[in-house]
Amino acid sequence: MTHLRRMMLEELQRRNYAKSTVKAYLRIIQEFASHFHERPDKLGPQHLRQYQAYLFQEKKLGAGTVQQHVAALRFFYIKTLKRRYLLEDIPRPKRYRKLPEVLSSEEVAQLIDSASNLFHRTMLMTLYSAGIRRAELCRLQVADIDSQRMMVHIRQGKGGHDRDIPLSEKLLETLRVYWRWMKPKNYLFPGTLKNWRADVPVTTKVPWEACQQAAKRAGITKHISPHTLRHSYATHLLEAGADLRTIQVLLGHRKIEHTIIYLHLSRKHLTAVANPLDTIDVSRPEGIKLSRKLQKR
Repeated sequence: MTHLRRMMLEELQRRNYAKSTVKAYLRIIQEFASHFHERPDKLGPQHLRQYQAYLFQEKKLGAGTVQQHVAALRFFYIKTLKRRYLLEDIPRPKRYRKLPEVLSSEEVAQLIDSASNLFHRTMLMTLYSAGIRRAELCRLQVADIDSQRMMVHIRQGKGGHDRDIPLSEKLLETLRVYWRWMKPKNYLFPGTLKNWRADVPVTTKVPWEACQQAAKRAGITKHISPHTLRHSYATHLLEAGADLRTIQVLLGHRKIEHTIIYLHLSRKHLTAVANPLDTIDVSRPEGIKLSRKLQKR
């Protein structure tokens, strides 16, 4: 390990950054240095500007992904190397937020019933009934399913926080059938080593493929991913009467602002207030003079 890499690693560990973030930041700085074939401490403002433009224009990365690169570069130069004067040379790119895709309850049922096997079906049901993130699903352990308290325990979620989520009776019924078949030891959804089933977490690619395959079999044309089920879970909770604070806790959101987006996705809440046009009296359209039609040549 190089001296610079060790310095950055120590700074990240001092601040108790998540292991996934540490790994990503170190990789990003390595890629930055490799791009210019130079040590990163020898690179300056011009290189930073060129690299950000390269990420957008040549690598075609989205604003969210570039933001992660910016965060890593800022940490390296400002926290590790203490070059605070470079802050203005590493701007955060503007990010346009699109409303996420949401499935109806009927579409969720179609998706689950279209799973290709019990392994995928159980994954899809867990993603939807607990509203968990893909990485959280992969790290779930058998001991995290508390059938006595009817809770699912999420360990070290985003930001390193634990939380409990109510366990669905229907999910528990499926989990029992799944357990008798799979016999998982520690990890609820075990992965493979050298193409053999092993007691290791399944990779995050597997639940993504489970969603893709089930969507194709169900004939659902919407963009489907594990996070789509999380968005659907939150939206359906809101429409069923759950308050935003409760949904925030269940999802593990740090800020309520991240949860408010589901107000925009809930048809029930969007249509609860009458449209102002419907409250005023206007004449009917039948008696209105039509505009002159264009003459045909």
